[in-house]
Amino acid sequence: MSLKEELEGRIPEKELDKLPNRFDVIGDIAIVAVPETMERYNADIARAIMERMQSIKAVLNKVSKLDGDRRVADLEIIAGDRTETIHREFGFAYMIDLKQAFFNGRLSFERKRVSSLVKPGEDVLIPFSGVGPFAIPAAANGAKVVAVEMNSDACKAFVQNCRLNKIQENIHIINADASSIPRMLKMEFDRAIIPTPYGMDHFLQSISSLVKSGGYVHFYTFKPKEQIPELIEEYENMGFEVQFHRRCGNVAPGISRWVFDLKK
Repeated sequence: MSLKEELEGRIPEKELDKLPNRFDVIGDIAIVAVPETMERYNADIARAIMERMQSIKAVLNKVSKLDGDRRVADLEIIAGDRTETIHREFGFAYMIDLKQAFFNGRLSFERKRVSSLVKPGEDVLIPFSGVGPFAIPAAANGAKVVAVEMNSDACKAFVQNCRLNKIQENIHIINADASSIPRMLKMEFDRAIIPTPYGMDHFLQSISSLVKSGGYVHFYTFKPKEQIPELIEEYENMGFEVQFHRRCGNVAPGISRWVFDLKK
């Protein structure tokens, strides 16, 4: 049964049509985006989510999109009393305060897929590393990871997560703007994993300049499906071999997140 179906009879149908049917679950916290005109139904929505999923201990309402250099959405508590949680996926655990750092639970399969391609001994660069969900599995596979994250709160949680997953030795965390990476790092990498924020495709050129010839780039971008053929051609003209691409979920009407596995 969907969230909207569970709310039938509690919320008028004309109001219910405005509510997104999906919500995110990170650890034991649910995040829902309640339209401003429906705020009086917050308690009903939170109750329906918690009745549907007994493991949920708090419900947060996303009242703004990701904003600012820290890439953190404005979240308000509508059930429960905390924004901190431990999220577990594929044998790894991540401590995170969702009001302090960004975490995308929908990319769990991608994190597993990409980390499975990482080989022991590789030097791997990961900008926009957040609290470590791409970096920690790569390091667990034996890679030496350099992770760059601008949000200092995310970096603090990342350090804790390295300890939690017993991966301290294989990861070097740098609290810095990703735009400074080409000036800051004077080494070449076997692989780069770039979970690019919306509208920042220019990082493909600057970050991939640090990847060895024959190395790999896993690049995430946001595009409509009809632009993908010309995007593949663009990457090939940049000197990449496009080995694989797939859609990683919708983010807005007509816009999806895509990943491209590129060989340099």
